[in-house]
Parts: sequence; C-alpha cells; structure tokens
Amino acid sequence: MAPLPEVAVRPAPTQRSGPVLACMSVCTALVVGFVAAINLAVPQLAASSLRPTSSDLLWIVDAYVVIFACLVIPAGAAGDKLGRKGVLLAGLGIFAGGAVVSALAPNVPIMLIGRAVTGLGAACVLPNCVGILLHATAPARRPHALAIWAAATGIGGVVGNVGGGAVLSAGSWRALFAAVALVAACCLAWAARSAPRSARHERTLDLPGTLLFVAAVVALLIGIIEGPEQGWAGTLVLTAFACGILLGAWWVRVELRVPHPMLDPRLFRNPALSSAALGMTLVFFGNFGLFYVNASLLQYGRGFTVLQAGLGIIPLTVPLLVGTRYVPALIGRIGVPATLSAAFLLTSGGLLGLSYASTMAYPVYAAGLVVIGLGIMLAAPCLTAQIASALPVERAGIAGGLQSATRELGSALGVAVVGTILTAGFTHHLPADLGRHTPLPRTVKEALTLAPADHTAITDAFTHGADTALRAAALVVLLAGAPVVAGACRARRTTPQ
Repeated sequence: MAPLPEVAVRPAPTQRSGPVLACMSVCTALVVGFVAAINLAVPQLAASSLRPTSSDLLWIVDAYVVIFACLVIPAGAAGDKLGRKGVLLAGLGIFAGGAVVSALAPNVPIMLIGRAVTGLGAACVLPNCVGILLHATAPARRPHALAIWAAATGIGGVVGNVGGGAVLSAGSWRALFAAVALVAACCLAWAARSAPRSARHERTLDLPGTLLFVAAVVALLIGIIEGPEQGWAGTLVLTAFACGILLGAWWVRVELRVPHPMLDPRLFRNPALSSAALGMTLVFFGNFGLFYVNASLLQYGRGFTVLQAGLGIIPLTVPLLVGTRYVPALIGRIGVPATLSAAFLLTSGGLLGLSYASTMAYPVYAAGLVVIGLGIMLAAPCLTAQIASALPVERAGIAGGLQSATRELGSALGVAVVGTILTAGFTHHLPADLGRHTPLPRTVKEALTLAPADHTAITDAFTHGADTALRAAALVVLLAGAPVVAGACRARRTTPQ
C-alpha cells in the first residue's frame, strides 16, 4: 500500500514565518558550524590515540563535507517527493547518530564512517530548511528571510568556532561530538513542533546520477589530498584525477538522458544560475579554507588556547550581524555585478592581508577578518537570492539543494586545497634535519615528537605554510571571481526589464 501523502498546509506567513525562520536558521547554523568546529579540534586529533596522518586529518574534516555536498541535491529532491519536514527530521536524527559514532570512534576508519553518516544527515537538513522557509514565507518577505538564512550559513561557521572552542577547552574532541549530537536532538524536537508540512511532488530520485556525482567528487579530492604524500606524479594521484574527469563526463551524459536528473546540466545555460553557483562555491572555498588554517594558526603560531582560537574568529561575524539586513537594498541600488565585484575584492584582499598579519598584533589580524566578513556579507545573500529566483518555487527543494551543494563543495575544496598547500609549505620550511627525515613529518605533532627542542622553528614553519596557503586562496578568489561577475553582467543584459 502506497504511503499517504502529506497534507498540503500553507501556514499564514505573518503568523508562522518568524518561528520557522528562527528554527531553520538554527538548524542551518548547526550543520554548517560543525565544519568549522572540527577544524579547532585538528591539533587535538593530531595528538590523539587515533594517530592520524596529515591526509587522515584532511579526510576527517572533508568526509563530512564531501558527503554533505554530494547528497544535498538528491536530499532536496527527496524532500520534494517525500515531504520536506519528514526528510528534515530524519536528517537531524541521522546527524545526531553519526556524531555519536564519531565520539566513540577507536580508530580513523570508524571516525570516517561516523563523519560520513553525519554528512548524510546534514545533506537531508540543509536544502529542506530553505524549502520549508520559502513555503512558509509570504513572497514579499522572501528576500528578507533568505538574507537572514544566508547570514545564518555564514554565522554558523563562527558559532561552530566559538561553541567548539568552549567545548574543547573543557573536554576532549570526543566531548565535541557528543555535544553536537545533543544539540541536533534538541533541534529535532524544535523542528518537529514548529516546521510546517508541505505538499509532496511526484519526483523520481536519480540514483545513477547521484552515485556518479559522489564518485567523481571523491576521486577529485583523493587526488588533491593525497598529492603531497604520494607525489603529484604518483600513480594513485594521476589515476584519481583521471577518474574524476571521466566520471564527471559520464555523470553529465547520464543526467542529459534520464527523465528526472539529480541536477540537469542544462540549467546552467541560465547565466544567472551558473554564475551564482560558481560564486557560491568560491565564497565558501575562501571561507572554509580560512577556517581550516585559522584554527591551527592561532593555536600553533600565536599560542592561543583552543577557546581563544574559537573566539579569535569573532571579528569576521561583525559585518554579517550588523550589515546583512541592508544588503538587499544595496543590491537594488547598485546592482548584482557591482555587489559581487566588491564582495570578491574584499574577500581576496582580506585573505591576502591575513597572510601578512599572521605574526603582527592580533588587532591587525582581526581587521583582516572584518574585511573578509564584509565580502561574505555582500556575496552570500546576493548569490542565494540569484539561485532561488532562477528556479520556480515549486522546485524549492532543488534550489535549496543547489545552494547547499555549491556551499559544501566549495568548503570541501577549500579545506582540501588550502590544507594541501599548508602541508607542502610546512614541510618545505622545516629545519634541515627534519627535512631529511624519512618519512617526512607532515604535522606539527609529528615534527615535535622527532625534535622537541626545535619547537620555535617548527611552529615558524607552520606559520610560513599557513601564509602561503592564505595567499593561494586569495589568488583563487580574485581570479575565479572575474567570470562570476561577468556571468552576472550577461544575466542582467539578457533579463527582461
């Protein structure tokens, strides 16, 4: 017997949209913030009984984000088909369960399984948050609601830093995962009470397309993450990159032929949608690449405690908290291309500034964080509104999935690329004796174990690597931002006035 469909309930936006917005923003901040929180735990994990290598550490961070990014669009489609509230609640339950597995992990493989399960839960949460929000909000209020929700995605990273720092300073990395599981359970109870039900839509879930997309992204990240240890010309790395390209091409071919694709590549013929998707990927590339570097840089380079490192990112949130509400009006006044140009220039400039301020007084470093926050403040609401407006509201789940996928894909690439450059820079600047050691130490913990007397030289090497990684991220944001702005200009010219 087929399951009964959810009853289509349209709550009165003026009565219900406020509580729904609050709940969906908190759920969003939870799943986004978990990416940032785990970055703070990297030094503890490196010194733990898990004994992870440098590539293991990157996979512990990225296993969550990769599954999150790859499944978020299918999870949005599942919400359209099965009911967004039900999928959201299931996702919060899975998220909590995965966090518990990670908290109890006795070794790296179990930890990675827990991280992947948590990523599956996050994938079910994020797109259905925006789908529920769009249906619960009156059309006139949607730009305002989307701006606040977009701010929650940016602030979530900082909340993860501060909250994670507080938990880690009082306990271990295991306590962090246990606390996240508890917060997820509370969010589940809140969403069950406040989130409205929406109508189900007949959709076919694209399993082949989903599996190919996951395989292509994982292959790409294997090449990036394993490059420093295996060698960029190594068989594993070259095979991974080749598989990523071939699987990506196969994915496009499959998506063009199936009647209900996971993500129809033809959608990207719309210049507004394609440029916004690239732009969202780019913003979160820089944002979470920064989070990965910043957490360890403040602890190793400045001697901050884990709580101080968590609090040290707060200046980035000031523009998001104070200025986000004004961004829709600013976009209306100066246009999308000008807004995005300013966003990418500020983000790139802030990252570059941080690379030179890493050894300066903290207020100088904090100023760089504020500049990056200004860039995110301008970009996130602008790009979110572009993606949402490019698809009809009945496809809100797919719109939410695309927004979430581009964010998390950017986050995964940011952690992988920036972390890889950091490791390469660190090993290059190690003291000569350590640089000749076999195998070459690739984490601060490994280096200090071999040469505890070289503490200052080892932390200086880490700082050099972090500075190089930040400059590389700044260059990527600047160069890749140009086609995003160009796409926004084309979209403006082709959109009927």
